[in-house]
Amino acid sequence: MTDQTVKLDILSDPICPWCYIGKANLDRALAEIPDHPFVIEFHPFQLNPDMPAGGMDRRAYLEGKFGGKAGAARAYAPIVEHAEAAGLTLNLDKIQRTPNTLDAHRLIHWAGIEGRQYAATAALFTAYFVDGRDIGDHEVLSDLADSLGMDASLVMKLLSSDADRDEIRRRDAHSREMGVNSVPTFIVAGKHAVPGAQSAELWQKVIKEIQEQIAQ
Repeated sequence: MTDQTVKLDILSDPICPWCYIGKANLDRALAEIPDHPFVIEFHPFQLNPDMPAGGMDRRAYLEGKFGGKAGAARAYAPIVEHAEAAGLTLNLDKIQRTPNTLDAHRLIHWAGIEGRQYAATAALFTAYFVDGRDIGDHEVLSDLADSLGMDASLVMKLLSSDADRDEIRRRDAHSREMGVNSVPTFIVAGKHAVPGAQSAELWQKVIKEIQEQIAQ
């Protein structure tokens, strides 16, 4: 066991299926090596920063993005395959709307202040991909906050205000300026970028290499 820590920054969006898969693979590696050195922080990156505030019909969104129903099906085939390999449930047929995720990112930010950021990220992925809930809806977000032990009425009040909206947008813009154009992107020790949903085996290898470096 080492007292030395290494920062692992994760740029992610709660409606990004590859982010969901990438986190699951990382979780598996962390469970295998519980004395890992990582201190983990999630950072906001909106896949659709120009999405209307109320979101839009998911089918219309996917068909518009991937050029029709067949294109959407092709795009999601590898996602379903990798999700199953990661042991995840994807109830895509339950998802009715693609939300604007600015408010979900605000919830992750506030959860982070209370040391509940990792749990909040997991709760949002489950709400969206498993339960098909609209994570752009304030009632849904305050309910999730309540399940995390946060003050749901305070969260609802904050969501109804402009609190931290500009901060989330600024952090998102900063990541794009740094060259990030897709998520998930993992940044190890502030300098090594690892893009995409990497395997648990790769993460185990990275952790072991870091542990060896620390031990020297």
